[in-house]
Amino acid sequence: MKLILASASPRRAEILTAAGIRFEIHSARIDESPVPGKTPKHMVERLANAKAEYVARELPHERDAVILGADTVVVLDGQILGKPRDSADARAMLRKLRDREHQVISGFSLIRIADGARNAGSDMTRVWFSAMTDREVDAYVLTGEPLGKAGAYAIQGLAGRYIPRIDGCYFNVVGLPLARVWQALTGLGWPRA
Repeated sequence: MKLILASASPRRAEILTAAGIRFEIHSARIDESPVPGKTPKHMVERLANAKAEYVARELPHERDAVILGADTVVVLDGQILGKPRDSADARAMLRKLRDREHQVISGFSLIRIADGARNAGSDMTRVWFSAMTDREVDAYVLTGEPLGKAGAYAIQGLAGRYIPRIDGCYFNVVGLPLARVWQALTGLGWPRA
Protein backbone atom coordinates (compact mmCIF):
# COMPACT_ATOMS: atom_id res chain seq x y z
CA MET A 1 0.00 0.00 0.00
CA LYS A 2 1.28 3.48 -0.78
CA LEU A 3 0.37 6.92 0.46
CA ILE A 4 -0.18 9.80 -1.95
CA LEU A 5 -0.12 13.29 -0.47
CA ALA A 6 -2.60 15.58 -2.23
CA SER A 7 -0.55 18.66 -1.41
CA ALA A 8 2.55 20.50 -2.54
CA SER A 9 3.19 21.74 1.01
CA PRO A 10 6.84 21.22 1.87
CA ARG A 11 5.92 21.32 5.56
CA ARG A 12 3.52 18.39 5.28
CA ALA A 13 6.11 16.47 3.29
CA GLU A 14 8.72 17.18 5.99
CA ILE A 15 6.39 15.91 8.73
CA LEU A 16 5.68 12.65 6.91
CA THR A 17 9.35 12.14 6.03
CA ALA A 18 10.51 12.77 9.60
CA ALA A 19 7.90 10.26 10.84
CA GLY A 20 9.26 7.60 8.48
CA ILE A 21 6.10 7.46 6.38
CA ARG A 22 6.86 6.90 2.69
CA PHE A 23 4.68 8.80 0.26
CA GLU A 24 4.41 10.32 -3.18
CA ILE A 25 3.09 13.77 -4.02
CA HIS A 26 0.26 14.57 -6.41
CA SER A 27 -1.02 18.10 -5.85
CA ALA A 28 -4.70 18.91 -5.93
CA ARG A 29 -5.99 21.99 -7.70
CA ILE A 30 -9.20 23.09 -6.04
CA ASP A 31 -11.02 26.32 -5.24
CA GLU A 32 -10.07 27.13 -1.64
CA SER A 33 -12.50 30.03 -1.22
CA PRO A 34 -14.33 30.03 2.11
CA VAL A 35 -18.05 29.27 2.13
CA PRO A 36 -19.95 32.09 3.89
CA GLY A 37 -21.49 31.13 7.21
CA LYS A 38 -19.32 28.04 7.76
CA THR A 39 -16.91 27.57 10.66
CA PRO A 40 -13.14 27.35 10.21
CA LYS A 41 -13.34 23.68 11.30
CA HIS A 42 -15.90 22.98 8.58
CA MET A 43 -13.72 24.79 6.04
CA VAL A 44 -10.55 22.78 6.68
CA GLU A 45 -12.46 19.49 6.73
CA ARG A 46 -14.24 20.38 3.47
CA LEU A 47 -11.02 21.45 1.74
CA ALA A 48 -9.05 18.42 2.95
CA ASN A 49 -11.77 16.16 1.60
CA ALA A 50 -11.97 18.07 -1.71
CA LYS A 51 -8.19 17.71 -2.18
CA ALA A 52 -8.28 13.96 -1.46
CA GLU A 53 -11.26 13.45 -3.79
CA TYR A 54 -9.58 15.45 -6.57
CA VAL A 55 -6.47 13.27 -6.50
CA ALA A 56 -8.50 10.06 -6.14
CA ARG A 57 -10.36 11.01 -9.35
CA GLU A 58 -7.06 11.77 -11.10
CA LEU A 59 -5.46 8.44 -10.09
CA PRO A 60 -8.16 5.73 -10.27
CA HIS A 61 -5.55 3.21 -11.49
CA GLU A 62 -3.65 3.48 -8.17
CA ARG A 63 -5.73 0.67 -6.61
CA ASP A 64 -3.26 0.02 -3.79
CA ALA A 65 -3.05 3.62 -2.62
CA VAL A 66 -4.42 5.86 0.10
CA ILE A 67 -4.83 9.54 -0.72
CA LEU A 68 -4.18 12.14 2.01
CA GLY A 69 -5.68 15.59 1.70
CA ALA A 70 -5.08 18.27 4.33
CA ASP A 71 -5.75 21.93 5.00
CA THR A 72 -4.73 24.29 7.81
CA VAL A 73 -6.00 27.68 8.96
CA VAL A 74 -5.04 30.16 11.65
CA VAL A 75 -8.02 31.58 13.55
CA LEU A 76 -8.03 34.73 15.71
CA ASP A 77 -11.25 35.83 17.36
CA GLY A 78 -13.23 33.66 14.94
CA GLN A 79 -11.57 35.26 11.89
CA ILE A 80 -9.48 33.15 9.51
CA LEU A 81 -6.03 34.56 8.84
CA GLY A 82 -4.95 33.10 5.51
CA LYS A 83 -1.67 33.51 3.69
CA PRO A 84 -0.61 37.15 3.50
CA ARG A 85 -0.97 38.86 0.13
CA ASP A 86 2.27 40.80 0.61
CA SER A 87 4.67 42.11 3.26
CA ALA A 88 2.26 44.78 4.47
CA ASP A 89 -0.45 42.17 4.97
CA ALA A 90 2.02 39.94 6.85
CA ARG A 91 2.91 42.83 9.17
CA ALA A 92 -0.77 43.51 9.85
CA MET A 93 -1.43 39.83 10.69
CA LEU A 94 1.55 39.57 13.01
CA ARG A 95 0.54 42.75 14.82
CA LYS A 96 -2.90 41.21 15.42
CA LEU A 97 -1.38 37.95 16.70
CA ARG A 98 1.28 39.39 19.00
CA ASP A 99 0.71 39.05 22.74
CA ARG A 100 -2.43 37.00 22.05
CA GLU A 101 -3.71 33.45 21.88
CA HIS A 102 -5.08 32.05 18.64
CA GLN A 103 -6.03 28.65 17.25
CA VAL A 104 -4.61 26.58 14.43
CA ILE A 105 -7.06 24.10 12.93
CA SER A 106 -6.01 21.38 10.48
CA GLY A 107 -8.34 19.03 8.67
CA PHE A 108 -7.32 15.79 7.01
CA SER A 109 -9.05 13.29 4.76
CA LEU A 110 -7.90 9.82 3.73
CA ILE A 111 -9.41 7.84 0.85
CA ARG A 112 -8.42 4.24 0.10
CA ILE A 113 -8.83 4.04 -3.68
CA ALA A 114 -9.44 0.28 -3.88
CA ASP A 115 -12.81 0.43 -2.13
CA GLY A 116 -13.44 4.12 -1.42
CA ALA A 117 -13.09 3.65 2.35
CA ARG A 118 -12.53 6.93 4.15
CA ASN A 119 -11.20 8.27 7.41
CA ALA A 120 -11.16 11.97 8.18
CA GLY A 121 -11.03 14.46 10.99
CA SER A 122 -9.52 17.66 12.29
CA ASP A 123 -7.46 18.90 15.20
CA MET A 124 -7.11 22.25 16.97
CA THR A 125 -4.06 23.62 18.76
CA ARG A 126 -4.01 26.77 20.86
CA VAL A 127 -0.95 28.98 20.23
CA TRP A 128 0.34 31.93 22.24
CA PHE A 129 2.47 34.65 20.66
CA SER A 130 4.77 36.82 22.76
CA ALA A 131 4.58 40.61 22.67
CA MET A 132 6.68 41.22 19.55
CA THR A 133 7.80 44.80 19.09
CA ASP A 134 7.15 46.62 15.83
CA ARG A 135 10.86 46.30 15.11
CA GLU A 136 10.73 42.52 15.63
CA VAL A 137 7.68 42.26 13.38
CA ASP A 138 9.40 44.27 10.64
CA ALA A 139 12.63 42.24 10.94
CA TYR A 140 10.72 38.96 10.79
CA VAL A 141 8.75 40.03 7.72
CA LEU A 142 12.01 41.06 6.00
CA THR A 143 13.23 37.45 6.26
CA GLY A 144 10.48 36.43 3.82
CA GLU A 145 9.41 33.52 6.03
CA PRO A 146 5.88 34.86 6.71
CA LEU A 147 4.94 34.92 3.02
CA GLY A 148 3.07 31.83 1.89
CA LYS A 149 2.24 30.81 5.49
CA ALA A 150 -1.22 30.86 7.05
CA GLY A 151 -1.23 33.54 9.74
CA ALA A 152 2.07 34.89 8.38
CA TYR A 153 4.33 32.67 10.50
CA ALA A 154 6.10 29.32 10.63
CA ILE A 155 6.39 27.87 14.14
CA GLN A 156 9.14 25.52 12.95
CA GLY A 157 11.21 28.44 11.71
CA LEU A 158 12.26 31.83 12.99
CA ALA A 159 8.81 32.53 14.45
CA GLY A 160 9.37 29.77 17.01
CA ARG A 161 11.31 32.26 19.14
CA TYR A 162 8.10 34.28 19.60
CA ILE A 163 5.86 31.36 20.60
CA PRO A 164 6.34 30.57 24.30
CA ARG A 165 3.47 28.11 24.58
CA ILE A 166 1.10 25.86 22.71
CA ASP A 167 -1.67 23.58 23.93
CA GLY A 168 -2.15 20.65 21.57
CA CYS A 169 -0.28 19.02 18.73
CA TYR A 170 2.84 20.86 17.53
CA PHE A 171 2.68 19.13 14.13
CA ASN A 172 -0.86 20.43 13.71
CA VAL A 173 0.52 23.97 13.83
CA VAL A 174 3.10 23.05 11.18
CA GLY A 175 0.31 21.72 8.94
CA LEU A 176 -0.60 18.09 9.71
CA PRO A 177 -1.89 16.52 12.95
CA LEU A 178 0.54 13.61 12.71
CA ALA A 179 -0.76 11.34 15.49
CA ARG A 180 -4.38 11.72 14.33
CA VAL A 181 -3.38 11.01 10.72
CA TRP A 182 -1.35 7.95 11.81
CA GLN A 183 -4.35 6.54 13.71
CA ALA A 184 -6.60 7.16 10.70
CA LEU A 185 -4.09 5.53 8.34
CA THR A 186 -3.76 2.42 10.46
CA GLY A 187 -7.57 2.32 10.67
CA LEU A 188 -7.55 1.93 6.89
CA GLY A 189 -5.11 -0.98 7.05
CA TRP A 190 -1.80 0.85 6.83
CA PRO A 191 0.93 -1.36 8.33
CA ARG A 192 1.87 -0.29 11.87
CA ALA A 193 5.53 -1.32 11.68
